[in-house]
Amino acid sequence: MKSRITHIYGSLTPDVLVAVWLAVWWLLNIIEAGCTELANDEAYYHLFALQPAWGYFDHPPVTAILVWLGEKLFADELGVRFFFTVLQPLYLYIFWRTIRPADATHRDAALFTMICAAMLVLQLYGFIAVPDGPLMFFTALFLLTFKRFTEERRAAWLPLGLTLGLLALSKYHGALVLIFALAANAGLFLRRPRLIGRLLLAGAVAAAVITPHLLWQYRHDWASFAYHLSGRNGYFEISNITDFLANMLVVFSPFYVPLWVQAYRKVKPATPVERTLWLYPVAFIGFFLLTSLRGYVQPQWAIVAVFGLVWLLFSYARTHVRTRRYVMRAGWFTIALVAIVRIEMIFNPIGLKFEVFDNHTSYARIADEAAGRPVIFDSKYAVAAKYLYYTGREAFSQPNVSHRTSQWQYRNDDETFVGRDVIVEVDPAMYRSSSEAARLHTIHMDNGKDFHYVEVNDFHPTRKVEITPEGLDLPETVHGGETLHFTLHIRNPYPYPIVVDGQNYILQMLWGWRKQQYLFFPLTQGFTLPAEGTCDVECSFVVPDNLREQPYAVGFAVRGRDMYTWFNGKSLRTQFKARKDQNPQ
Repeated sequence: MKSRITHIYGSLTPDVLVAVWLAVWWLLNIIEAGCTELANDEAYYHLFALQPAWGYFDHPPVTAILVWLGEKLFADELGVRFFFTVLQPLYLYIFWRTIRPADATHRDAALFTMICAAMLVLQLYGFIAVPDGPLMFFTALFLLTFKRFTEERRAAWLPLGLTLGLLALSKYHGALVLIFALAANAGLFLRRPRLIGRLLLAGAVAAAVITPHLLWQYRHDWASFAYHLSGRNGYFEISNITDFLANMLVVFSPFYVPLWVQAYRKVKPATPVERTLWLYPVAFIGFFLLTSLRGYVQPQWAIVAVFGLVWLLFSYARTHVRTRRYVMRAGWFTIALVAIVRIEMIFNPIGLKFEVFDNHTSYARIADEAAGRPVIFDSKYAVAAKYLYYTGREAFSQPNVSHRTSQWQYRNDDETFVGRDVIVEVDPAMYRSSSEAARLHTIHMDNGKDFHYVEVNDFHPTRKVEITPEGLDLPETVHGGETLHFTLHIRNPYPYPIVVDGQNYILQMLWGWRKQQYLFFPLTQGFTLPAEGTCDVECSFVVPDNLREQPYAVGFAVRGRDMYTWFNGKSLRTQFKARKDQNPQ
């Protein structure tokens, strides 16, 4: 029997062996995908799939399409994740065929598979439903088509253009895939200018592929681009840098780091694709290291570096016996650790409190308390999506100026709640007085989180009210004690009047700084916004003396008593300065 298995194994080509081992890996991912509860972002992408479109607030459409297709085939978590599990063995096999040596052996096939399996980022992102899966798939296709393009095969610009278009529809980070490839081969294009013309043809094909998405962006004020280019900006914190570097060590296997340093010294790229792969780790990690200077960077954003790291280590280890032996041993050790983590994610024997555990029972508690009433979450876009997924009950994520916006702002769920009783998630710090504290309710959930809420009768949203300041041309600098006079032109799009009385509905002026830090000042009250009408409200505001000397974004909002504040219009910019006779606090 053993000899027969050995004979069969020996008769297989390296390509078949890689395919077999990737198939085994895929089966393990299928089990994990069907037995592990959804992470927060996965539930959010399920929300995308409920309303298929050519674009979404923070992502292009491919992820939503894959979730939508998967849920047509399978129920529960496996449906959400199915096509993402399929993508990984496909893109790893495509990558193998792209870098495969002409004299590849069984040992090369085993080495390649082991290096991939030892990458923790590939283990996790092999079964969860996130945009990184299609990003990696179309990056692998790009490397293959780019190889053929630089070999000047006939009409190679066409598949290259199609791949670039689909890459852009997968994740915006795909632009870096092309930019860094061109940077690595700038000399090649200068020596062979005919390639530039063909590249422009590929670009035209890519533009045609992404045109529906660009039209969606145009119709939604380029929301995704604005969010990713400026909306995600934070501020400098040294922890963002150290966390990113530590994450890079973990997700790309700390056991291989010394070998990559050696491989960079020894491996010399000889082809356009090899030059691209040589640059990818440095370029992607370096780019997102710089990005960490202005905010937190998630480790998977640099996932494309995997292709370069795998190629470097594979190219070096296949010709160095001792290195290959170490790679295989470290790989088996890593796989053993991964197996423990995978078992924990399915069964949670340790009892960890994390987003992939206890979702069914936790959100069922909220649903039981809601008793058929819609639930409005405090800007927790993913948590609201998870509640919707695991309970099937009505939900909405109320935008909050102190948190990021999301796809929920393009849904009108809250308008279907008009006139109904709802429960609203709140910050318990807002309910300190004895009278207000009596209205506060708390649910202790199995996931270790507390859900604080109040009951709101006869709900009427104000989210879409539009406020335009007239006669308020904020100077570049305002001073403490200065009085601002202005008129607010307010449009109410809703079919009901809104009575701004300072109690149930409040008109506020917002002063924001840094990253989503705001001060709220009440303005005039005692007026009514007519149903589907407009009104002009005269206001004056004395700039407080105790503001910090710094830039501010100044805006306006009308909010309900128990609702969080959301900008009802565009903000203005100014710089605060203390009075000349006063020291700023």
